[in-house]
Amino acid sequence: MVQSRQYSHREILEIMSGLMLAMLTSMISTSVVGTALPTIVGELGGQEQYSWVASATMLTMTVSTPLWGKLSDLYGRKLLFQVSLGLFVAASLAAGLSQDMGQLIAARAVQGLGVGGLSALSQVILGDIVPPRERGRYSGYMGAVFGISTVAGPLLGGFIVDADRLGWRWCFYVCVPFAVVAFAVIQRVLKLPKVRRNTSIDIWGATTITASASALMLLLTLGGHEFAWDSLWSYILGALAAVSLLLSIFAERSARNPILPPRLFRNKTFVLTSLASLFVGVAMFGAMIYLPQYLQIVKGMSPTASGLMTLPMVFALFLSGVISGKIVTSTGRWKIFPVLGLLLVAVGLLLLSRLHVDSEKWLIGLDVAVLGAGLGLSMQMLILAAQNGSEPRDMAATTSGVSFFRSLGGAVGVAAFGAILSNRLKDEMAALMRAAHITPPGGGSVTLGSPSAIQQLPEPVKGIVLESFTRGLETVFMVGVPIALLGFVAVLFLKELPLRGSVEPPRQPSKDDLVLAGLLLELIAQRVERADGRPSALVTTVARMAPPDDLPEGDRARAVAAGVLRPTSRALLALGPLTHVRLDRTEYA
Repeated sequence: MVQSRQYSHREILEIMSGLMLAMLTSMISTSVVGTALPTIVGELGGQEQYSWVASATMLTMTVSTPLWGKLSDLYGRKLLFQVSLGLFVAASLAAGLSQDMGQLIAARAVQGLGVGGLSALSQVILGDIVPPRERGRYSGYMGAVFGISTVAGPLLGGFIVDADRLGWRWCFYVCVPFAVVAFAVIQRVLKLPKVRRNTSIDIWGATTITASASALMLLLTLGGHEFAWDSLWSYILGALAAVSLLLSIFAERSARNPILPPRLFRNKTFVLTSLASLFVGVAMFGAMIYLPQYLQIVKGMSPTASGLMTLPMVFALFLSGVISGKIVTSTGRWKIFPVLGLLLVAVGLLLLSRLHVDSEKWLIGLDVAVLGAGLGLSMQMLILAAQNGSEPRDMAATTSGVSFFRSLGGAVGVAAFGAILSNRLKDEMAALMRAAHITPPGGGSVTLGSPSAIQQLPEPVKGIVLESFTRGLETVFMVGVPIALLGFVAVLFLKELPLRGSVEPPRQPSKDDLVLAGLLLELIAQRVERADGRPSALVTTVARMAPPDDLPEGDRARAVAAGVLRPTSRALLALGPLTHVRLDRTEYA
């Protein structure tokens, strides 16, 4: 059994400093690359490979997220958190040293494993040390880190790409010092009690879940480009995704310690928050990855300038996350925030879909601010709601599960939006060139390079390319609107459960209360041990307190009596005035 411990505000802030520094490192790695991605892909590959650089990270982050939570149950939160940091550093160095697109995508995939661990375990550790009622304001701090990294990353990435002496490879190297410092801080301040958990690794479940998500990602990314949608490869990948999904259901139902326990899906709160997180992930990552393309290619901004254009979104996300967290802590009411947040996300995406080549900068800033406010109100609140509605034994699985579905939504969103943009861009360019009676050199399509290379194209080819990009991105953002509205509907059906814990100090029990509680627990323990296999409602109730396993009901009840009830009874009696009371099976003195 987990021994709960009350952490002081100072202790929580010390632990949070380590978590936030590590989160800042991983989030900067995503946002710093997002700004530089058009330049990177322009040098190493082509536009058709754009989504894979981001999708590789999203895919591995998605499939590894629930596994990190289960591994932390087995080997400890702190160790696994540090392992994920080390993996992230190694992959960042490999990405910076990449010589071709294959090496870069592989390194980004490994980097995603580390990011998955950092994002999942930071929320798990926060759930371990802070009760739900107090978690609102601390979740606001986590949201603030997301906001800071979102603004620092694009600005840093833009500066690195624009600096002649650095180059885009430093977008990966720059995260390494942050990660090293984060590792040292966590080693010093993160002191969690060692808890022995009866668990094992669900290898079969991890394999089937990974296979299903990977097949879906490959289908969405390569379909319509490397092979036709109506082709053998499409059917093979679709069938593989479906079969792997079915096998994962059977694997989780039969596993002793499943990655995603089936009982979670009988929890309405978990199901609805997971669905909402899935839709938030699609909208959030889709917008974050493809917004820089609009700013750099269509508007002709430098990477640094495009990073500055994200300031309104970050500022709105920061304010909405921190303010909503403080309100939740003081009032205990949380549902209104994700409801309003998902609605604002849908409105923000609708506004972004109306942008065109001549849109004013102030209008772009307003649109991204609306999107940022919606994300700030919804992301952390969905995890809070899921944790609050879960059993304590399912804290890691619940947190990792919700993070998994958000990451899955992001992975699917990046891949699907990339396929939409690539196909729409190709069709629009072909149509506009035919209308202008222009034949590209060699009779093929125009080869697109970095944003600066596109800006140097001769007219009217440049105008056609920019208009094609604008129409493609318009479709991308418009597709995100109904997806965000689906998340809004899912949140509407959430039941606003009271947050566990209290901001007020609880009433201290009297010594008489302690003695009475201790005597009652001792009496229950004795009755359970004397049951001798006879049917008993008391034995059945006590047995349910034990983790599910294959032991008989009586054995589980006696284990609870010996390991929980009796030690708790004696601890309570030791706090009361009757410290001379002697307890055994038959005698009270």
